[in-house]
Amino acid sequence: MERPSPPPLEGDAAYRALQGRDARFDGRLFVGVTSTGIYCRPVCRVRLPKRENCRFFGNAPSAERAGFRPCLRCRPELAPGLSATDSSQVLAQAGARMIEHAVADGEELALPDVARRLGVTDRHFRRVFQTAHGVSPMDWLATQRLLLAKRLLTDTDLPVTQVAGASGFSSLRRFNAAFAERYRLAPTALRRDAGAHSQEPASLRLPWRPPYDAQAMLAFLSARPLPGVEAVEGDTWRRTLRLGTRGHVHTGWLALRFDIERGEARATLSPSLAPVLGGVAERLRHLLDLNADPELIAQRLASLPFPARAGLRQPGCVDGFETTVRIILGQQVTVAAACTLAGRLVARFGAPCATPFAGLTHMFPTPEVLAGADPASIGTLGIVRSRVGAIQALARAVAEGRVRLSPAEPVQPTLDALRELPGIGAWTTELVALRVLAWPDAFPASDIGVLRALGAASPAAALGQAEAWRPWRSYAVMQLWHTLLEAERPRPSQPEETLA
Repeated sequence: MERPSPPPLEGDAAYRALQGRDARFDGRLFVGVTSTGIYCRPVCRVRLPKRENCRFFGNAPSAERAGFRPCLRCRPELAPGLSATDSSQVLAQAGARMIEHAVADGEELALPDVARRLGVTDRHFRRVFQTAHGVSPMDWLATQRLLLAKRLLTDTDLPVTQVAGASGFSSLRRFNAAFAERYRLAPTALRRDAGAHSQEPASLRLPWRPPYDAQAMLAFLSARPLPGVEAVEGDTWRRTLRLGTRGHVHTGWLALRFDIERGEARATLSPSLAPVLGGVAERLRHLLDLNADPELIAQRLASLPFPARAGLRQPGCVDGFETTVRIILGQQVTVAAACTLAGRLVARFGAPCATPFAGLTHMFPTPEVLAGADPASIGTLGIVRSRVGAIQALARAVAEGRVRLSPAEPVQPTLDALRELPGIGAWTTELVALRVLAWPDAFPASDIGVLRALGAASPAAALGQAEAWRPWRSYAVMQLWHTLLEAERPRPSQPEETLA
């Protein structure tokens, strides 16, 4: 029997494309719905089918050979054909992000595991990766390791042996050989100053694609300070930070400011974080949404009911577990109240941390600490019982590895795992998708701010209005929230003669 043509995306990756009605896969991906016996294009506007009812195909004949009939609404016969340069770009980009995050965090990485997390076979992943990027995943991995090593050699004073280990090389000999082969120089040639003191703070430069609304990003962070962990002074945002796994944990502080003239953010790190400089850089890029393509987003948001603010980005986070806990604490309370509750949690369960800044005194509690805490002790902080249960269930899931909260993780499986936990509903998972998983199409339709900004009577009405902004609804949410801030901001008084 002839095998059906494989789709460019499979499993959960294909379902995410369907959720976002991603037109980039129109004509290259078809979904057969077992509950109806119909197959559709990914851009079809019918109600989203359940994941377990979906089968994915690379072309219409494969879907029909499997017994599905064409949808009368989206009309698969109208789908564009395949071009000579067709490739599974989204899948390849997701794989590249996973590789980059793993290298930055110093994690061991097996490429078959990357393919499995994306819902495809190892062979298919390697094939589409080569097509999309022009290099193999192994070449991509080697380049990321070398670029991280180059950054560590240039921006820190770590010994070369530590740089080799931090960038994923199993031996100094292999590290030196890779440098000689790729860069045709010795690693020590990149040192800024052979006599530099090892306790100098490390630094990071993080450029962005213009336009970038640094003022709005700083305002977002300033409105959500976490007492003991974060603080904003003038144009500088500071916080404590913990990176690493058991046995290899690095703690310290960072200070971040925006250099508008140069078009970049600049961060200063405590010397203790120098060995994980790559991981810090990845987290800050995620926090500030520096990888976004603003022109592509602006095209879709042109249909907003008001002029969109140029360069407004989707704020991420530097700690997925911390941010998810804060989102849970923010259920049905104000932003200020959620910050207060989070600060109490830090003061009671967070580990002390020495910094040169007033107000930065603690690390956010680890999943292990919160999972093992007495629920009554958490409740005395003013956190209601249902949220205590949700926080501890989340902490146990993260501590046991059942939930991983990172922008490198597949979105749908992560959200499905969160929904299985008590006290976590649609609003919470959409906010996690937006801020923790960097999903550009998240849309918390029941959010009070979203409903107010849209003038919508119900979440269903808000979802209907938001259809035009797919797959960039997260950015539409930021625009909606910003209009509320602008409306609440006091306006300077005008001369009497200018008033209508």
